[in-house]
Amino acid sequence: MNDLKTRIQDVLKAFPDGPLIKTAGNLLNILGYRSDKTFSLRPNDYKGFADYFLQRSNAFDAVRARTAEWQSVDILFQLTEDELKTQHTLFEIREVDNRIIESYLFFAVELTGEAYTRGDLVRITREINKLTPMPSMLLFFYNHRLTIAVIDRRLNKNEHSRDVLEKVTLIKDIDCIKPHRAHIEILHDLALDELRRRHGFTNFIELHRAWQKTLDITELNRRFFKEIADWYFWAVKKVRYPNPYNLTEQHNHSLNVIRLLTRLIFCWFLKEKRLIPESLFDYKELSKILAKPPLELGKGDPTIYYKAILQNLFFATLNTDMNKDIPGSRRFITGKKSAAGVSEEYSVPTVFRHRDLFREKENAIKYFEDIPFLNGGLFECLDTFETIRGKNVETRIDGFSSSFSKQPVVPDELFFTEDTRVNLSGDYGNPKYSDVRVRGLIRILENYKFTIEENTPVEEEIALDPELLGKVFENLLANFNPETQTTARKQTGSFYTPREIVNYMVDESLLRYLEDRLMEFHDTEKKSSF
Repeated sequence: MNDLKTRIQDVLKAFPDGPLIKTAGNLLNILGYRSDKTFSLRPNDYKGFADYFLQRSNAFDAVRARTAEWQSVDILFQLTEDELKTQHTLFEIREVDNRIIESYLFFAVELTGEAYTRGDLVRITREINKLTPMPSMLLFFYNHRLTIAVIDRRLNKNEHSRDVLEKVTLIKDIDCIKPHRAHIEILHDLALDELRRRHGFTNFIELHRAWQKTLDITELNRRFFKEIADWYFWAVKKVRYPNPYNLTEQHNHSLNVIRLLTRLIFCWFLKEKRLIPESLFDYKELSKILAKPPLELGKGDPTIYYKAILQNLFFATLNTDMNKDIPGSRRFITGKKSAAGVSEEYSVPTVFRHRDLFREKENAIKYFEDIPFLNGGLFECLDTFETIRGKNVETRIDGFSSSFSKQPVVPDELFFTEDTRVNLSGDYGNPKYSDVRVRGLIRILENYKFTIEENTPVEEEIALDPELLGKVFENLLANFNPETQTTARKQTGSFYTPREIVNYMVDESLLRYLEDRLMEFHDTEKKSSF
């Protein structure tokens, strides 16, 4: 972690000790935003805010702004183009300069509630922005968490003296005690020097565009897809799965890696919802759970994590009733042997396997016991067992087996390696990809913030939302089908429609529907007047 990221983390940890006006100011200062243009609300609560702002406007809705929960509100400072050039002004002001449109006004609001939805914070942001002629950026603090709200505004086409409030973007629920590394990365990327290095702005408008680009969820998604695609091409070369249908090696491994990705990213969203414990994805914790840490390559079986944790999570946990609902449903395969000398539950794909890979062999179920059962097909084991003409026939696809020869090879390095260089020029058909940096899938996922709420055109959280799952699946499916030498997207006819196009189509459909209904109403009224 570089020096700036360390300082960001340190100042976040100081937020719970307050006062907010000081800690919020320190965070902005560390990011390079400073100004002497400030004004103190007295008292620094809703009364002081109302005395200053509401005497000039009646547009404010105190209920929507949840003012009853404002413990404090402070104007941190107004940032103008002058500050960008000099960082500090040499004069003091007694009130906010309302004539300067090309500026930001920073507020800090401490709230008394334990938690707030995205909609709650967006509404407060909009209500405050109704009262200021320049964009007001808000830092909310509540229950040891910080949310930064950034609003887009544009001039009203009909009334140039007024602005139209557009999308609100949130960096939401930054844990000040233990900040997520994705939040540290976002704050780092918003630092003035970092923005200048990447975008080379020379004025306030260009700075605003740099903020917009940095907080563009499309850019975030694109970066994530690129990392996932690189990982995918690397993984296809490293895995070995059963191949009962004699597909080409690349085709077989591609299908299984896409299936693995889909399952694991779905589990990651469940983790964000606190339905799966973080310990099952944390390397330090796994080193305590497993008989030996993952990544101890060259010391026996390289596929520890996938078999012990992921296969048991997918098939024996998420695809199996909880013990509290049906006692004994979640259990390890029994040691009882059949007449053929194999386990009596050899063909049961919903019982735990690989007990020997856990430290607490007799109590390993405890790590999975409280995870809910999902009644869906995503986590159904695809291994099948049939009796054909009196003969038992098994078809291994997932390879959830106690027999070593029938198990897949999915090396631990695919999940936990920090950094390695690989040649993907053949996969991309471009020599510039001959030296690509890749890292383990868990390491990739750890570096992004996920949310279970989907973004909308008017409010957006800087995080990856559930729509991502479909995007990953369809984008990888569309990469290449080695059997037909055509893209799988063309072959299957499956296309992913970007959210922006969906929103446009919905808006146009609603407008057309309303126009038709209004015309019908007008015609009916016209006829009834005769």
